Amino acid sequence: MSDQPKTSAAARKPPAPRKPAARSARRRSREFALQGLYEWLVSGAEAGVVDAHIREQDDFAKCDSAHFDALLQGCIAEAAALDAVLARHVDRRTELLSPVEHAVLLIGAYELTHCVEIPYRVAINEAVEVAKSFGGTDGHKYVNGVLDKAAADLRPVEVAAARQARTAKPAA
Repeated sequence: MSDQPKTSAAARKPPAPRKPAARSARRRSREFALQGLYEWLVSGAEAGVVDAHIREQDDFAKCDSAHFDALLQGCIAEAAALDAVLARHVDRRTELLSPVEHAVLLIGAYELTHCVEIPYRVAINEAVEVAKSFGGTDGHKYVNGVLDKAAADLRPVEVAAARQARTAKPAA
């Protein structure tokens, strides 16, 4: 037996809560683009009006404004084409999706299509993280499944190489 006094679980201090990781400028640009696309999808406002409204938000200066511009303007301009890509992988018409999930899927599909400098797994993961923050309870799972399938269509070489590398790893 030890000479140290026993302490009850209640007497021990709980670990300090972890501070959430600081959001990157790119993550913030995706979040602001999501808010703009949500406004555009729900209200039907013109892109310029939505853009101006989002730029008035607190902390907008902390986002990657060039990426925000590309996402918001690109998703609005190419909404029909992006919806056509998504339509092959969703279980209903895109206009019947939750506006949050629809906006996240537009952003993910846009990044998979136009932002080839962003690895496809990063584009999917970022969309999932934004969906976790803004979407419904399990919306992020839906976003993950749809974008994973879309990535195979939009970036077949990159996806095939990643899948082959995973299967080629020897078991430890």
